[in-house]
Amino acid sequence: MRVDAKVEGPRQSMSWLHTWASLILGWLLYAIFLTGTLSFFQSEITAWMKPEIHQSVPSDSQVQQTQVALDYLQKNYPDAGSWTIQLPNSRQTTTELNIRKQGEDLQARRGGERITIDSATGQVIEARDTRGGGFLYRFHFELYGFDRIWARWIVGLATMLMFVAIISGIITHKKIFKDFFTFRSGKGQRSWLDAHNATAVFALPFHIMITFSGLLLLMFMFMPWGINQVYKDRQEFFQEMRGGAVQQNNARNRNAENRTGSANSSQTQGQNEQRTRGERGKKHQQDAGHPAPLTDLTPLITTAQAQWKENPIASIQIIAPNTSNATIELRALYAKSVVQRGVYPILKFDGVTGKDISEAAQANNASIPMGIYNVVTVLHEARGLDLTFRWLLFFSGVMGTLMVATGLILWCVKRAPQQQKQGYKSFGYRFVEVMNIAAVIGLPIACAAYFYANRFIPFEIETRLNWEIRAFFIVWLATLIYAALRPHRQAWLELLLFSGVAFALLPIVNFITGGQALWNSIANGQWMIASFDLMTWALAILFFYSFYKVKKHKGLPVKKARNVLSNKEISA
Repeated sequence: MRVDAKVEGPRQSMSWLHTWASLILGWLLYAIFLTGTLSFFQSEITAWMKPEIHQSVPSDSQVQQTQVALDYLQKNYPDAGSWTIQLPNSRQTTTELNIRKQGEDLQARRGGERITIDSATGQVIEARDTRGGGFLYRFHFELYGFDRIWARWIVGLATMLMFVAIISGIITHKKIFKDFFTFRSGKGQRSWLDAHNATAVFALPFHIMITFSGLLLLMFMFMPWGINQVYKDRQEFFQEMRGGAVQQNNARNRNAENRTGSANSSQTQGQNEQRTRGERGKKHQQDAGHPAPLTDLTPLITTAQAQWKENPIASIQIIAPNTSNATIELRALYAKSVVQRGVYPILKFDGVTGKDISEAAQANNASIPMGIYNVVTVLHEARGLDLTFRWLLFFSGVMGTLMVATGLILWCVKRAPQQQKQGYKSFGYRFVEVMNIAAVIGLPIACAAYFYANRFIPFEIETRLNWEIRAFFIVWLATLIYAALRPHRQAWLELLLFSGVAFALLPIVNFITGGQALWNSIANGQWMIASFDLMTWALAILFFYSFYKVKKHKGLPVKKARNVLSNKEISA
């Protein structure tokens, strides 16, 4: 209802909804957008935060990369149960090895000894302990220090409010696309509104996609009733959706349950599971065979490259190496398609003769639900996309972050004249001012502190991983206190300048603390390292430009409140 008691129209109602849906959890939304945007380069951030691996410059030939890894394995682990060689790629500069002992379950997701070696020399690399980009990625949808389920509910609620804010914003601004091409500099509130509209419309399809896909990824937690109604175990649903051998096992379990009756269902299922585990154990405790030389892998790699063309080899698994029972499995780097995200081209060979023993029938096509889930995951997380698309998503994420930031600031700008007229700032207004500074500029500074802590906390400290994260939150809290103690304008200027300097110096700090210099990483084609340095300079330019604009802006003159009536009004 309007002040004049007239009924509000749809646009006016949407304006109210847009404002408060954005403000209630606006600071959390900003944190989600910022950390999610940085997470597009999650692997690159992790690689940058391990300067020990920067000197690994792999050769262009995957045959040479494989030979370096094989030489190391044959020398140090000739009697292992299996070798897994993860070759370098566009997001990995080292060779990752996993060695499992004889008799160890080869199908287990975890296990084995993991070793990182230089892709060119075969020297073992002892990298520092860090969570790297994984911390920012997890903070994006699980926060930190919260219960995981509760955190996901909070993030889901914030995402829902973001989606409401986007839709209501579209309805509110009937000239939204026209206003997109209009920016009036130095006009106070009008300028902030233009900036908000421009950042919103510029990447509007991305904003809708990233918000809606985020909700879809959490839908199994938000709406579990259909799954619970049909399946007794949620894992059974996910297994059937993914398909594969596990699905067949579950089908056999359900048939056994139908034959024996519901009264004995749990017992039958337990027996089947025990039988399955027993068969698996026997499979991996089978005769290791007699010693036999491993076949030359060069023809196998050539065959895979000829079949997969632009899809390079991601990993090579050798089961029972140096025995007559040896088998070699080559897996491609990219999935068959976006829909079949988890289905990779695979070739299998006899480890002694080199004969192709690949099964004629590959994995079944993804089900419709799984296909939809795969598409959503790729769009939201940029999995399996090349560097160009990740940069596109990154800049779209920056636009989304600026959209949230300008919206939060606009709330204060619109109410600033009223606060100045009354002669003091209300508690609520001042609270929003301080929170805006702590979120919009304090969070990037906290991220910079996280990166600096990675380089300056001693390598030998066992708990350095935790201290990196503590540095993040300590600095973030410090910016909140600083914003509360300093005048509003000065806090903005000082923290913007500080953040610009902090991000601008990161590539230099990387070089002087043992990392690969930017010019060398570009020359060597190590774009996973160069991307981080370029990203920090892009953010530094953004902060320096913001500092310049804030310092230049003087604000609009504030009209004084009329406390007495004019002479004309008195005479009338």
